[in-house]
Amino acid sequence: MNPAVRIAKRALDVAGSLFGLAVTVPLYPIIGLAIYLDSPGPLIFRQRRAGRLRGHDQSSGQFTFDEFLMFKFRTMSPDAEKHTGVVLAAERDPRVTRVGRFLRRTRLDEIPQFWNVLFGDMSIVGPRPERPELISNLALAIPFFEERMRNVRPGITGLAQISLGYSGSAPPDSEVGRYLETLVNPFQLEEANDADADDMRLKMLFDLAYTASLEDFQSFLRTEFGVIVKTPWVMLRGLGR
Repeated sequence: MNPAVRIAKRALDVAGSLFGLAVTVPLYPIIGLAIYLDSPGPLIFRQRRAGRLRGHDQSSGQFTFDEFLMFKFRTMSPDAEKHTGVVLAAERDPRVTRVGRFLRRTRLDEIPQFWNVLFGDMSIVGPRPERPELISNLALAIPFFEERMRNVRPGITGLAQISLGYSGSAPPDSEVGRYLETLVNPFQLEEANDADADDMRLKMLFDLAYTASLEDFQSFLRTEFGVIVKTPWVMLRGLGR
């Protein structure tokens, strides 16, 4: 990452997180009450996520990442992974509560992550952090998947988040949607239809484009502010699940 970009990005993160907390903290009691009335249980969900790429263990073939606890408003039932274990969130996931569907659609479930940004675990803009239990397998299944997190903090919003659905699927009328036949299951294998790796591969394309923009200061500013400006519009339109 360009040194000037690193300094400017952290300054934007600190200023942005303080502003975001000032604006969103008054919403916490309203959102918390809605969550509790719909599904009694914890209001804030803490989950371990993988951050920046740390290295590669040659003996095991596993990639290692910085790990941190990410904060979100709870959108699933309290025992969501009791019978499924660690799995990727899916379109129309039955584990998601009624209030949770609204919070995910509007991205309001993400606002506690302003604390993560302030603490330095995350950035306002960047690739979404994945579960440590899943990311090494994804990196083995998808070439260069781990590179999306090289020297980059994960973000609350990002190029992939404003361009794709909540789970990473491409809207049919989007620009990338025109090329799905070549990007998703190109060999038309029936058993590979709707594979989780396809959505993650699409996310990776946008994430790598974003990380490339961090090498030039002008490119960084255009991309960073472009994502920030478009994020409220995505929230208002309720794109995603």
